[in-house]
Amino acid sequence: MKDEISILARTKKQKRQKLLIEGAGIIGFSLFFAILMPLILPIFRLQLLGRFLALAIAALGIDLIWGYTGLLSLGHGIFFALGGYALAMYIKLQLPPGEIPEFFTLYGVNDLPGLWKPFYSFPFTLFAVIVIPGIVAGLLGYLVFRNRIKGVYFSIITQAALIVFFNFFNGQQQLINGTNGLKTETDKIFGFVVGSPPVQLAFYEITILFLIATYLLCRWLTSGRFGNLLIAIRDDEVRLRFSGYNPTWFKVLVFSISGAFAGIAGALYTVQTGIITPNIMDVAFSIEMVIWVAVGGRGSLVGAILGTLLVRLGRTLLSEQFPEVWLFFQGALFLIVVTILPDGIVGWMRSVGFDKIRALFGFQKAIVSYPRLEEDPEIELEREEFEQKITKD
Repeated sequence: MKDEISILARTKKQKRQKLLIEGAGIIGFSLFFAILMPLILPIFRLQLLGRFLALAIAALGIDLIWGYTGLLSLGHGIFFALGGYALAMYIKLQLPPGEIPEFFTLYGVNDLPGLWKPFYSFPFTLFAVIVIPGIVAGLLGYLVFRNRIKGVYFSIITQAALIVFFNFFNGQQQLINGTNGLKTETDKIFGFVVGSPPVQLAFYEITILFLIATYLLCRWLTSGRFGNLLIAIRDDEVRLRFSGYNPTWFKVLVFSISGAFAGIAGALYTVQTGIITPNIMDVAFSIEMVIWVAVGGRGSLVGAILGTLLVRLGRTLLSEQFPEVWLFFQGALFLIVVTILPDGIVGWMRSVGFDKIRALFGFQKAIVSYPRLEEDPEIELEREEFEQKITKD
């Protein structure tokens, strides 16, 4: 009994230490970006940073479906665009009674289309930003996963769906202004101009809140039994089926959640960019989302955020300093990451980086060995409980 209490105490202590470290990191992240950055950066740079943080929300969704579940989606631009268009439609309708968005008159449309009318409601818009991308992702996922399609075939199907949506949105001039998209920068929301500095600062802070909430939700989903199931789907789906689980509904659920995250990211990105067009569903952009996660380290939530910020920051700086050849720098960066850091920055830090840091301070290199099960307090506790059950029986 004493040994059992000791094991429980050690397990709780380890978990408490991890939670404290993670909590301190989240608080530090919040203070740095929410308080310090607005004091240092001009509004233009702050808008750029806000866009990067919005994109990090989409990267967390990619990491959830690819890093943890092993399903490489190349079509997340669909859900990103759906969220962006939903919020843009609400903003475009903030007009005096009886008026409709100006672009409709260019195509001879005098009455507001029925599709737009629900977006007069802000609660419905919030619902649409989150739920509609999630539903579309869930339906697409169900059609694919029920037929046990996975691997490269799943990636090809998501990319094909992206092209279909891209062409459909491009051709809807009379409904959503086609290739021109919906501009929001000069429109109003709650009586304030969307592109004004106070409103942009508010959206920046809201983006940070959503990013932290998304991270915590992903952290909760990837912990415990559900997280283990996702990893089992990634590593050995056939064995999971033989264990009595049906992976289909788990994959549909996680793909739907990932799509909802992309919708939120799209909405926040749109209001900080000032426009949403079908070009956001370009194939290259959806592939770039995957690159962010790969650079940071797939299967690591922190890596998804870090990779997004570093890649987008590097792209911005290179394009400003070397506008004619910056794409070559970006390509070289990705090649270096793929060849030298296949596990991403966070993966490198876990395997090599911490040892190099220890060496700088004179500590010996940690011995790499497979952890002994006998030394795992949770395994030891389960073994004792099993032996007690056998003794009672």
